[in-house]
Amino acid sequence: MTPAPIIDVDEDAEALARRVAGFVAARAASPFGRFSLSLSGGSTPKRAYELLADFGASLDWRKVHLFWGDERFVPPAHKDSNFRMAREALIDHVPIPIAQVHPIPTNSASPEEAAALYEVTLRSFYGSSTLDPERPLFDVTLLGLGEDGHIASLFPGTKALDERDAWVTSSVGVKPEPRISLTYPALESSSVIVFVVSGEKKRENLARALANDRTLPAARLATRGTIRVFADRAAIAG
Repeated sequence: MTPAPIIDVDEDAEALARRVAGFVAARAASPFGRFSLSLSGGSTPKRAYELLADFGASLDWRKVHLFWGDERFVPPAHKDSNFRMAREALIDHVPIPIAQVHPIPTNSASPEEAAALYEVTLRSFYGSSTLDPERPLFDVTLLGLGEDGHIASLFPGTKALDERDAWVTSSVGVKPEPRISLTYPALESSSVIVFVVSGEKKRENLARALANDRTLPAARLATRGTIRVFADRAAIAG
């Protein structure tokens, strides 16, 4: 990971989720313009979203824009949809304008079309087809860490790891269901990238990622912004 991450350790998954929710809320409370947040799937982020919803109207949701780092190519109401998870945990409980919720369009004809359409959405929001290193696409990007070291839906050994032009790509045949994922350029275009890592099963790969083992997709992430790792004690070696 580049730059070297800031590591915060909490006692357990609940404390970790509370820390993540508080961090996002504090960043969203910034007085500067709109706030763009790229969401992750996963059980620990889900709990963080539920806790973030507790901030309710104390946050100015009129300036918040929500995006997704990746999605399964399933209908929006499907039980495995990252959008559905975030909607049930967060979106349905806060006064965010619906036009500022930007899910990956999985009702498209194909994963490839969904990726292309989402890239149009991102570029329209950003106001350019070229990412400026001095002007991040996202204020905060949340990422999990897969047990194989993947981030979003960028999996080890796939061609998506080498994509530097497209902002969004599709992945077919790697998992049982096709995936749509932001690529490194889009993920890296963030003021702060937050890894949310919980559980003993993640310990080995978190240690390898922090040691810059570039066989793991997580370790290949580079940004001009800040990388923070929020982890519980079970996920931290030593």
